Amino acid sequence: MGVNAAVLAIDAGNSKTDVALIGPDGTVLSTARGGGFQPQAVSVAAAVDVLGATIDDALTKARGTAGPVDSVGHVSACLANADLPVEERELAEALRDRGWGGTVEVRNDTFAILRAGVDEPRGVAVVCGAGINCVGMVPDGRTARFPAIGRISGDWGGGSGLAEEAMWFAARAEDGRGEPTELARALPAHFGLDSMYALIEAVHLGHIELERRHELTPVLFATGAAGDPVARALVHRLAEEVVAMASVALTRLGLLDEEAPVVLGGSVLAARHPQLDDTIAELLAVRAPKAAIRVVAEPPVLGAALLGLDRTGAAPEVHNRLRAQYG
Repeated sequence: MGVNAAVLAIDAGNSKTDVALIGPDGTVLSTARGGGFQPQAVSVAAAVDVLGATIDDALTKARGTAGPVDSVGHVSACLANADLPVEERELAEALRDRGWGGTVEVRNDTFAILRAGVDEPRGVAVVCGAGINCVGMVPDGRTARFPAIGRISGDWGGGSGLAEEAMWFAARAEDGRGEPTELARALPAHFGLDSMYALIEAVHLGHIELERRHELTPVLFATGAAGDPVARALVHRLAEEVVAMASVALTRLGLLDEEAPVVLGGSVLAARHPQLDDTIAELLAVRAPKAAIRVVAEPPVLGAALLGLDRTGAAPEVHNRLRAQYG
């Protein structure tokens, strides 16, 4: 590795990929954005090809910059769908074969959100976007994590899960099997429909794409905020899940009784729904009284870059210089 070796940071989600090339002094030399990373849908090789196009873009932009770079010394890749350690190892090998850097480390993309939200590699993050996940880390290298691959791994929540739960209660309310809820009107109304039956039919026949279910999650929160008991109960359950994951991760790392950050991220948690925020704070205060909640605002690619600097042993001022450039 050259004395002026750079860190190549990658944050690859389902819908988009961000890449940043970081100089040895912590300066951001170039950035690039590309398509989503979905190895489970298109194969590992094809997904890595998509990464390659974005990486090539970042490297091209970096040529001729003021800061000299001998080579890419380390690749720090935080990738969606790297849910299990065996998947991380497979993806690391695929990236290593491309020769993009001297060393390669692959982590689940939740680690990028955690590292972006803390000043040192210590704490726990819960991410709730389309799905839900939680990871934790401490400076000695120990981590805590969950498989986070859906109901078969014990998960509940996330935007997709919340939308399905809301539709379940709304459908039963309309046909008489369940208790009344305003969701039975609000969910179909979002798509300009007049009944849950019409919404069910539209989804089943593909007139409304399955991916658009995510649009129902804000409707659920709005209905709960207006006082609907069924919607409020679903929001409360999500808060319980967030706190359960965070508390278990803190316990595994020996942080439950210490002052430790709990970083919240993902589209659902970043939306700052008052009922959800307040319930999480109340429940976490009981389970982990010293935990400090923070909603991450920094881009995850910053976290991937900081993890890379951690790995290369960069000085604190290098970390600080990098973080300052992301505001």
